[in-house]
Amino acid sequence: MAAATSSVSTSSITEEELTLTVKWSGKEYTVRVCGDDSVGELKRRICELTNVMPKRQKLLYPKIGNKLADDSVLLSQLPLKSSLKMTMIGTVEDDIIVDQVDSSEVVDDFELGQDEAVDIKDKEVNKQKLRRRIDQYKFYFSFIRILEPDGKYYVYYVPREKAAVLDIDYTLFDHRSTAENPLELMRPYLHEFLTAVYAEYDIMIWSATRLKWIELKMGQLGVLNNPNYKITALLDHLAMITVQSDSRGIFDCKPLGLIWAQFPEFYNPKNTIMFDDLRRNFVMNPQNGLTIKPFRKAHANRDSDQELVKLTQYLLAIAELDDLSTLNHENWEFFAEDNTKRRRHA
Repeated sequence: MAAATSSVSTSSITEEELTLTVKWSGKEYTVRVCGDDSVGELKRRICELTNVMPKRQKLLYPKIGNKLADDSVLLSQLPLKSSLKMTMIGTVEDDIIVDQVDSSEVVDDFELGQDEAVDIKDKEVNKQKLRRRIDQYKFYFSFIRILEPDGKYYVYYVPREKAAVLDIDYTLFDHRSTAENPLELMRPYLHEFLTAVYAEYDIMIWSATRLKWIELKMGQLGVLNNPNYKITALLDHLAMITVQSDSRGIFDCKPLGLIWAQFPEFYNPKNTIMFDDLRRNFVMNPQNGLTIKPFRKAHANRDSDQELVKLTQYLLAIAELDDLSTLNHENWEFFAEDNTKRRRHA
């Protein structure tokens, strides 16, 4: 997966583009950011160029001090100027499994109030960030060939009418427990779920981690190149954007608008649903998100976890609807149960 920087029109001080130079491992890299980006976003952009994960980066610039260690600080709050040069210390991870073992775990999920969630989704600064991400992020669908350098593409596979976007950690896989075989940590009924859903939905996987780790884990679980279904696309942490709320501060989320803008003839708010154990990831598209029960402590829970069975029933039940965005996915379990009872009665 490759990413490219692009110029962004400015309309305020916080949206002013800054061109910074980052020195690392004997080379200099040009990074373009805006004042409304956070330090975390700066690190994400550096990662695109160097493959050093944000959590492995230490940015050094004498006039700023420790503020570059706080990912939540906005760049507009720092004395940065274009052409500034800073040093980055960091190491590319050769052992990509370490990426997950020692990564910090997000357990403090939260639900924003209705007004605040709407404000985040509609705020112009966040729309600008999404537009920049659309320009910067390049990913490759299994049914689309990109013709470089003009970016044109052609389709050799007919997409399904619906799309399901799935998280990995605690959704499909317990990445915190230990096991001799990764299959021991796979959520029960994963392959049955993907096989059934594939009849109606294009399946995409979006994880807040590295693409190589996604490929590794999905390969180990037998998800990639499975004869019973296909994975349409893989998206990683570089596809996410950073947003800010008054009550919860700065956090990352997964904007489905990235997919909708890239291929509007295939995917849109009416035919897309996203699954994640963190509801904060839906903040830019709340009507399209379904919060799944986290799959933790795999060894203790794998014999009793039925989440993917119920989700299969739900997805197949709503597949016939023209507009998925009109549904309240918070009540998905009741919908699935009622639909199952109706079928049994019939």
